[in-house]
Amino acid sequence: MNDVDYVYLEAGEGDLMILLHGYPDNAYSWEHQIKYFSQLGFNVVAPFLRAYSPTKTQDNSYFDRATIASDIVAIIDKLSPNKKAYLVGQDWGAAISYGILGAFPNKIERSVVLAVPHPVEIRRTLKKSPKHVFRSFHWFLFQLPLLPELIIKLSRGRFLKFLWKLWSPNFNDAEHVEQVIESMLKGTGIKDSLAYYRAALQKRYRDPRQQSIFSQLDNVIKVPTRVLCGANDMRGEMLERQTDLFADESEYNWHFIRESGHFLHREQPELVNQKIEEWFEVPRL
Repeated sequence: MNDVDYVYLEAGEGDLMILLHGYPDNAYSWEHQIKYFSQLGFNVVAPFLRAYSPTKTQDNSYFDRATIASDIVAIIDKLSPNKKAYLVGQDWGAAISYGILGAFPNKIERSVVLAVPHPVEIRRTLKKSPKHVFRSFHWFLFQLPLLPELIIKLSRGRFLKFLWKLWSPNFNDAEHVEQVIESMLKGTGIKDSLAYYRAALQKRYRDPRQQSIFSQLDNVIKVPTRVLCGANDMRGEMLERQTDLFADESEYNWHFIRESGHFLHREQPELVNQKIEEWFEVPRL
């Protein structure tokens, strides 16, 4: 679809639940959620997003939020043409989820967003908070040409392992992180995944054909949405400040997940699953 050949993990039958992973990560990040929710009566689909093997993109592809949001909507239209989907996203998957909720609200029944505040609130906070600028140092590093690619390649991915440990310091997920890094080091995965960050701040990395969608990504959200954040992740302090970005009908609320950092869905999968199940109002089979 579009200019990309998507690969995804899938399990279960029922209403479509889409799980969107972040950086540096891939669809296997959702192993605990795939198993749990497929047994509760969902058709759970976790795509390997653009830039992440084995999904394949054409040369000169784009990796901006509007393009990827359009991809996910195309997947929903294919797998659930007559019914809204349930949406869960973490990190970049969260940023994409906010965009889908803003630009394509008619495609989503309910949504849970993990670890990342709304992009509008992030921009507002970065303008006045030095500690959050420091927390987001990689965003600015990744704007530089070639240097980030060299750092990641020459370190054989150790820089990416450093980011994982920095963001979830009390959690050892070595086996999962190893397979993520091994996959990203292949082909153009490093450069293409960095393009997410570059497209966020530099217009020349955005597909001009998606401008109309891009202008709608930050629309006020009307879809029922819950945000979960690790109690040890400083970004959680933004959640109360972003209420103006949600309409009353969104029933916007947020919760902190104890003893977890940025990758809370892997650190505390049972608790995160419970919060998602509760929000999605899943009837027990």
